[in-house]
Amino acid sequence: MSDDAHLISLRDEVRTWLEANAPKGWRDAYAGMTHAEFAQAQRDWFQTLVRGGYAIPHWPKEWPGGGRSLAEQKVIYEELAQADCPRLLLSFVSTYHAASTLMECGNDTQKARYLPRILEGETWCQGFSEPGAGSDLASLKCKAERRGDVYVINGQKVWSTMAQYADKCLLLVRTNSEGAKQAGITFLLMDMKAKGVTVKPINQIQGDQEFCEMFLDDVEVPVEERVGEENAGWAVAQATLSSERGLTLMELSYRMRGALRRVAGLIRQHGRENDQGILRDFGQLVARVDSACAIADQFLLNRMNGIERVGDASVVKNTYSRVLREYSLLGLRLGGLEEQTRHAITYGDLNTGNWMADFMNSYAWTIAGGSEEVQRNIVAERMLEMQREPKGWAA
Repeated sequence: MSDDAHLISLRDEVRTWLEANAPKGWRDAYAGMTHAEFAQAQRDWFQTLVRGGYAIPHWPKEWPGGGRSLAEQKVIYEELAQADCPRLLLSFVSTYHAASTLMECGNDTQKARYLPRILEGETWCQGFSEPGAGSDLASLKCKAERRGDVYVINGQKVWSTMAQYADKCLLLVRTNSEGAKQAGITFLLMDMKAKGVTVKPINQIQGDQEFCEMFLDDVEVPVEERVGEENAGWAVAQATLSSERGLTLMELSYRMRGALRRVAGLIRQHGRENDQGILRDFGQLVARVDSACAIADQFLLNRMNGIERVGDASVVKNTYSRVLREYSLLGLRLGGLEEQTRHAITYGDLNTGNWMADFMNSYAWTIAGGSEEVQRNIVAERMLEMQREPKGWAA
């Protein structure tokens, strides 16, 4: 079978499976859920995808549904977006960040212990950012002191996605303060139920609690839970952070294209079918969404062909976050005052149809995963080879 024929066959297979197994009416169901109920619904959907063989196509072939090529993964994520399935927010760090870290840098014992548990539904969070170490992650200060067979951790982490439901944490700590700041970082696997771990959800502007703070007071982590060597955690973290961006941004772009139907529905609902200004703005939005999808497709094609450049992912990320804001703003405008009142949040997507919540959340996407300004610097310095900004510069 030719490659094209194989991908067509795979697309038909995935589409047929989703017609039989994708959650029906999940948006209405999710809108009435508490956050804890949403987390359970996410676990159930993840297990359904595991059984179907579509949860971890990026894992090696020895795992159920793994060993897929990038082209095959693209087909699967396109079909998940087209079928308007819930995004896997709860298991995202587990199946991408944790799995990639363990596969690339973990020892055999760690892989055997944790990879099967992830497929069984064990949830991971990420303990990287701190109040004073966000985009400049290497400035982290959370301290780990080795005492015999354990590290004793003290410090604070912030912006840990769904940490309130996590079983384990990918934790970056400082074990040495001398020399280059990147050289004194160690990577640990921390039990979220360990004594001294306090998790506090952050109330966001749109009413969600997607992120958390973590306070670590004399938390003990066994030395055997270290990934890589002591003071060599920065290199491990790079493997963690580079694990998912391409396919994720492609999936998100395609989901936004599918969500255009909700904008069209608002135009009809409010009798604006003949409003030339609205039709103009909607047409421009459609073109912008199509361009975001095309840029994401080109990025993935470059990766498949081995010609991806440093900075390509930054272009995709900034394009998506800007278009997402335009999408949610048009929906908010069309809805008028009615859409500016408080409605139930539909967890599990960025294009929920709760236009005020979507619009406020769109601003977070110019910060999450590396701020827009940082991404522009990467493009300027690494792709366009412009002069780097001098260190210590001040107005």
